[in-house]
Amino acid sequence: MSQDYTFLKACRGEQTDYTPVWLMRQAGRYLPQYMAVRKKVTFLELCKTPELAAEVTIQPIDYLDADAAILFSDILTPVEPMGLKLDFVPGPVFENPVRSEADIDALRIPVMEEDVPYVLETIRILRREFEGRVPLIGFGGAPFTLACYMVEGKGSKDFAQIKRMMYGAPELFAKLMDKITEMDRQYLNAQIAAGAQAIQIFDTWGGIVSPLDYQKYVLPYTRKLIDGLDRSVPIIHFVKGAGCMLDIVSQAGSDVMGLDWHVNLGKARDIIGPKIAVQGNLDPTVLYAPKQHIEREVKRILDENAGRPGHIFNLGHGILPTVDPEHARFMVECVHRLSGK
Repeated sequence: MSQDYTFLKACRGEQTDYTPVWLMRQAGRYLPQYMAVRKKVTFLELCKTPELAAEVTIQPIDYLDADAAILFSDILTPVEPMGLKLDFVPGPVFENPVRSEADIDALRIPVMEEDVPYVLETIRILRREFEGRVPLIGFGGAPFTLACYMVEGKGSKDFAQIKRMMYGAPELFAKLMDKITEMDRQYLNAQIAAGAQAIQIFDTWGGIVSPLDYQKYVLPYTRKLIDGLDRSVPIIHFVKGAGCMLDIVSQAGSDVMGLDWHVNLGKARDIIGPKIAVQGNLDPTVLYAPKQHIEREVKRILDENAGRPGHIFNLGHGILPTVDPEHARFMVECVHRLSGK
């Protein structure tokens, strides 16, 4: 039995000696040591080479002294073996987006050990490396965010294609979402079986719909996914742009809710209630500020939480690639020092 980590205790809403902290996208482009590895391979090659993916997952733990590591991968990794050709130029692009019933029928549910063995092997390597040091978070995209990429073919300003399907062909949308949700369930459970000690579900585009549409078109699938996961590990659910519908998002059933920086953390906790832990929620651009400003903002968020158990400090979205790594490290140090480590 591995030791009980502060991060996992906070996920379960238990009292901790200090506030644990990690950063979304903490393995990545802001670190010179990451860029040194990245120069040798493409982004996809990095995701698919377990030794390298493990190396860049470990780098920020050595540098930042964060309380949890997150697997280096991409939310679209398991979508490729469903039958979509994936490229990064630099953002993700599918050259054959899903638009018709025939497209949906052609999608297959991957066999995880055969189709994404590199993800599971990376997890196994990292568990050996991190034993007794930090817990490992696995992750995936929420069904709706994956559907957005699959139908649009890439990121979008207006998400016209997915909304056209959602409103105009709801039965087609439901068929696609069912298939993605089942793939996602198997993928995340495979990560847990390989050794992931928590799972984060990223719903990057969950906030592009109205609260009513979120409840109708998005929530049922996220809930179905979370219900189908091995709940021996905590589940973190992060919906970007969900500040106006926290009460609805909280119905998805996760152990932890990630908050972006558009909400006051204390008020968010009042809405969500004491049964769900929270993660967040420093504006990522604060890391461009002078150190005294970073420290002030860290203190503000800790004060908003007001000592309630079940708070994991994080950014309100991924760390930006042009941030000075020293500022990220200083932020982690502030969280630890100001919360009593």
